[in-house]
Amino acid sequence: MSLLYGALLLVSITGMVVLDHRFRLFFFADARRAAVVLAVGVVFFLLWDVAGIALGIFFRGETPYMTGLLVAPELPVEEVGFLTLLCYLTMNLHGGFSRALARAGEAA
Repeated sequence: MSLLYGALLLVSITGMVVLDHRFRLFFFADARRAAVVLAVGVVFFLLWDVAGIALGIFFRGETPYMTGLLVAPELPVEEVGFLTLLCYLTMNLHGGFSRALARAGEAA
């Protein structure tokens, strides 16, 4: 049970990859740029988390669905997966909406 959350994150990220591949939204449109954008986004939010932890704002919750492994004090390893999913989802949405708006502009 302790791997459930991590496994669900991997399933969700896989879904993002499938959508990205099908519609060429992010990595499959420009892999180098996508890797940089994703890395910068994940690092930004990890630094945000570290700052929140240092200020006593963020705390790791206890749940049987997480591994208990920590990247840093109060920072579970699953947070890296969640932030990766969050950034990937955001960039897929950006790619999809940009394409849809461009097509709507052409049709008008």
